[in-house]
Amino acid sequence: MATSDDLCWLPASEMAPAIKRRKLSPVEVMKAVLARIERLNPRLNAFVTLTADQALKDARAAERAVMKKGATLGPLHGVPFSTKDLVITKGIRTTFGTRLFADNVPAEDAPMVERMRAAGAIQLGKTNTPMMGWIGATHNLLFGITRNPWNLDRTPGGSSGGASAAVAAGMGPLAIGTDGGGSIRIPASLAGIYGIKPTFGLVPIYPFSAAWGLSHIGPMTRTVADAALMLNAAAGPDARDPFSLPGPRVDYVKALKGGVKGVRVAWTADLGFAKAVDPEVKAAGERAARRFRELGCRVEEIAPKWPSPQAAWRTMFLGGIAARLGPALRERRDDIDAGLVAIADETRGWSPTQFVQAWFDRLAWEEHPRRLFERYDLLLTPTIACAAFKVGLDGPSEIAGTPTGIYDWIPFTYPFNMTGHPGASVPCGFTSDKLPIGLQILGRRFEDATVLRASAAFEEIVPWAHLRPAV
Repeated sequence: MATSDDLCWLPASEMAPAIKRRKLSPVEVMKAVLARIERLNPRLNAFVTLTADQALKDARAAERAVMKKGATLGPLHGVPFSTKDLVITKGIRTTFGTRLFADNVPAEDAPMVERMRAAGAIQLGKTNTPMMGWIGATHNLLFGITRNPWNLDRTPGGSSGGASAAVAAGMGPLAIGTDGGGSIRIPASLAGIYGIKPTFGLVPIYPFSAAWGLSHIGPMTRTVADAALMLNAAAGPDARDPFSLPGPRVDYVKALKGGVKGVRVAWTADLGFAKAVDPEVKAAGERAARRFRELGCRVEEIAPKWPSPQAAWRTMFLGGIAARLGPALRERRDDIDAGLVAIADETRGWSPTQFVQAWFDRLAWEEHPRRLFERYDLLLTPTIACAAFKVGLDGPSEIAGTPTGIYDWIPFTYPFNMTGHPGASVPCGFTSDKLPIGLQILGRRFEDATVLRASAAFEEIVPWAHLRPAV
């Protein structure tokens, strides 16, 4: 007989069918997940707003629907999910990780939240994020530090760190994350879960984030199939996001089948400009890339001589956040993270021409991956250049003895926010300190199905969902 903890680890791809067949009670599932959150969240601080009463009410309604003859049930009926606190939720506090919005309660759901609920999923609450998602770790002045379930002294990454900690610790199978420079893939890598940044525009965003031209929204899960279920529910245009695109109508769950035999794969450990990569991270990535040969792929190691696009990305990303802060930089400086204040002050000295030039540089840099994807179907890299660092830090001060700046440790993620390509992080091993390592899988725009299928094929030969942190 399944224990309550067993229910917490059940993937949505198994949970939803079991609920529909009346083999599993939505109320039983919800009570198990809420009990686990109550037990673990004081140590992890993954959830910052928990809607337990409403979740139980919704679970009871879901159970009544299951028992009703002829009721139409969605593909995620009765499955719990969480939402990052940068994403608006109707009637549920949404703070964007800052005291500036500590009492903000939106009047509507973001499109992805709306679609998850329409698919039958049940909202658990909001997960922690750094202020406006400005760094790849998760701590803020309003809610404090979120910790990694694999090691409580380490960060779960960011800016979707609350989401990654929750999923990794069995506090709900599905989470919504956002990604403006790696904020789905970074925490997926550091917490040992799966995360995919869909093609830009495939899943609509509303309202626009501070990094609106860079930001994506997407799934964070323990299995690839669960991410495919979420994308099935979430993909498609929305009038509230003029940059959302129709894209191909794809059943992403069905697209997981068929394997990747004959797929042309490029692997690089540095993209030509990474300042430093931890040797254990590089070795794990190389081993993972070689495993794709077992899947029938043609794998080549490449040595691209691409220039770093960090200056362009940094101008757009940080300039957007600084603009969003507006008068608060003058009037409420004590409510803004010190590191963010310094960066925002710096951006005020930038000319309008610098911002326009960043857009031109972005478009010019896009030629590099465009040409690569003329020869290859997939690009593999380490997800990030290191494993999880100490909690409370905005980033590591050095990697393998090389000093690094605040964004130097994420050279593989932010470039593909500028190009809009789909990119996923799959767990591919652990360091000697038992910290998770991720492999990034990138594909052509609107070929999200190929990225998912490659992820699923890798998951089959290097499974990870059975690995659980001893939190």
